[in-house]
Amino acid sequence: MASRSIICTTLALLLCGAMLQPARAAEPGEPIRVGAVLPFSGGVELYGQQAKLGLDLAVRDINAAGGILGRPVEVIYVDDKTRPGSAAEAMRSLVEKQDVLAVVGPITSQNLNALVPIAESSKTPLLYATNYEGGKCSRYLFSFGAVPNQELGQLLPYMTRTFGNTYFLLGADRVWPHQIFGIAQPLIEKLGGKVVATKYTLGTETDFSPLIKEIAASKAKVLLFALKGDGMDFIRQADEAGLLKDITVAFLGLSEVDLGIFRGKGQNMVTVVPAVAASEDPAVKAFVAKARAAAEPGIAVSNYVMTHYNTLIALKAAAEKAGKLDKEAIIDAMAGLAIPSPTGPVTLGRDHHAAMSMFIAKTLGPELVQVHALGEIAPQPGCSLADR
Repeated sequence: MASRSIICTTLALLLCGAMLQPARAAEPGEPIRVGAVLPFSGGVELYGQQAKLGLDLAVRDINAAGGILGRPVEVIYVDDKTRPGSAAEAMRSLVEKQDVLAVVGPITSQNLNALVPIAESSKTPLLYATNYEGGKCSRYLFSFGAVPNQELGQLLPYMTRTFGNTYFLLGADRVWPHQIFGIAQPLIEKLGGKVVATKYTLGTETDFSPLIKEIAASKAKVLLFALKGDGMDFIRQADEAGLLKDITVAFLGLSEVDLGIFRGKGQNMVTVVPAVAASEDPAVKAFVAKARAAAEPGIAVSNYVMTHYNTLIALKAAAEKAGKLDKEAIIDAMAGLAIPSPTGPVTLGRDHHAAMSMFIAKTLGPELVQVHALGEIAPQPGCSLADR
């Protein structure tokens, strides 16, 4: 019994000593790990690839300039499979097993809803760079994409003034279209317009002819379109049926990466974006040339590349402002931070959403072309950190 007691005491002392050992300090040249939860399968992988291109460019530029506080950056990519459960599992793994400083992503609103609670519980910055419906303010969430007043709020007045005030709303039966249409209807009515019908697709449709006929019969002048991913072939079918001669598409979330899907159809569709790849602005041209040189042959460059690039540029600036690689200090430093971007300054407000330049653009041939520069537009995210 005495020998057993001695052994137990010894083991207890060893365990106690191990627990009292300080955490291993990072070596000076050890990479700073950043997680990226993005779709590389599941239906919206085109946008995951665009995000990766932007992040890879940022890593290359940051590391060439000496890294962050003297340490190189490494991005660890995980496929969220366009499913909330997979996204949540990916983020937990990145935080718990990879000890990432921050996480970039996801793309879809549904997956964003799954990740924000994990960002809050793990106290890890989540850097989101896709346009979304707003309404999410959290200490641990930073939005680098457009919210409705920056996108929808600029698009609808232009469409009403230019093409007419009757609207048919068409979207996928998902979080983002439902919420964005809920915001759109009162805005249209305030502009003196009318929503003649609202429809949602299920994602199983391959023949859109009944829907095309219904839209044509409505006599609406503007088709407000929020149908990404599995419904994109609607545009080609609608054009071939002649629908787009009588109605103009106001396309929410349209980017250059989508254009190949239309096979040359869908001309003169209108959108609002934070960057136009075909811009003649020298800074944008230089950025797009750099992106194209790094991309696989035939890969488009869209605003998703730039907004995701901006996330890591902001992370570097915030860490260097804080002077240390501490998550809470970086979050404090990022609020109010202004960073340069190819289209002009991007400023993160007190509610962690970005003020940035926006542009009206339209489809012309195989490109988006700029119609009008709107200047810098401050976000109205529909929420406030003061409410939290």
